Amino acid sequence: MELILLQKVRNLGNLGDKVTVKPGYGRNYLLPQGKAARANAANLAAFEQRRAEYEAKANAVLADAEARKAKLADVSVTIAAHASAEGKLFGSVGPRDIAEALAAEGHAVHKGEVILGEGPLRNTGEFEVAVHLHADVHTTVKVIVVSDK
Repeated sequence: MELILLQKVRNLGNLGDKVTVKPGYGRNYLLPQGKAARANAANLAAFEQRRAEYEAKANAVLADAEARKAKLADVSVTIAAHASAEGKLFGSVGPRDIAEALAAEGHAVHKGEVILGEGPLRNTGEFEVAVHLHADVHTTVKVIVVSDK
């Protein structure tokens, strides 16, 4: 399936690139999210007419992500969880918990932006968690998991 990207997509391409993807990825993710359009003559012409608008929107989104990154610099959140005496959690701390803790401190972060490369946190301690705010903007946040006792 050939598509025209309407915004930068991580590991795929930049704005205006003509890419070939598997039909399911295009049909179920890129097209409904508004990240791409089918590559036909009408859409190519419409894209070229609105290219400046798409580039301005992409620059605004990038600037917003950079501003959010600046706010997240040196941020640490503490999450209290039920844990054993050895520090093993009864349950886990996942991206949703981290996003909610950041939101409680006034930082707007979506759970899909929090990346836990090794899975959910299952022990108490300090962890560096990656936050991907944009395809080009990444930062880390310190998460401190403590026992609630």
